[in-house]
Amino acid sequence: MLTAKNLSTTFVEMKTTNVVIGKTMKLSEFELDVMQLLWQHEPCTAAQLHERLSQSKKVAYTTVKTIVDRLEQKGAVARAGQQGKSIIYRSCVDQSTLSDQATPGFMQRFFGGDSRSLIAHFIKQEELNEDDIAYLQSLLKDKKQAK
Repeated sequence: MLTAKNLSTTFVEMKTTNVVIGKTMKLSEFELDVMQLLWQHEPCTAAQLHERLSQSKKVAYTTVKTIVDRLEQKGAVARAGQQGKSIIYRSCVDQSTLSDQATPGFMQRFFGGDSRSLIAHFIKQEELNEDDIAYLQSLLKDKKQAK
């Protein structure tokens, strides 16, 4: 089903390099993958993130822990407590904030800044059912009324 959350999720899963958050924070593709999992399952430990990442990629625990440590240094994640000897992490950056800041660069890079082409591309690529189409129509109606 196509929802606002799914749209954001789909976007973050795309391979976007060096997304800038705020004025100084950049996230690599792998950091975005870790953030995506954290948003979906937070709070969680580095071991839990590693377990989930290992389902789709061959990656060592130490690599995931290094990425989590970098995300903590950048201010994207914070320690939320402990579970035994493991540190529990939570996100400090909203997924919508990341999407809002990444969208203009993504649109420029892949669609020459043309929002129509971007929207048309996603609509053509998605398998849309009647509920999805009704949801999109309501978004367009709300956008039109806001003008």
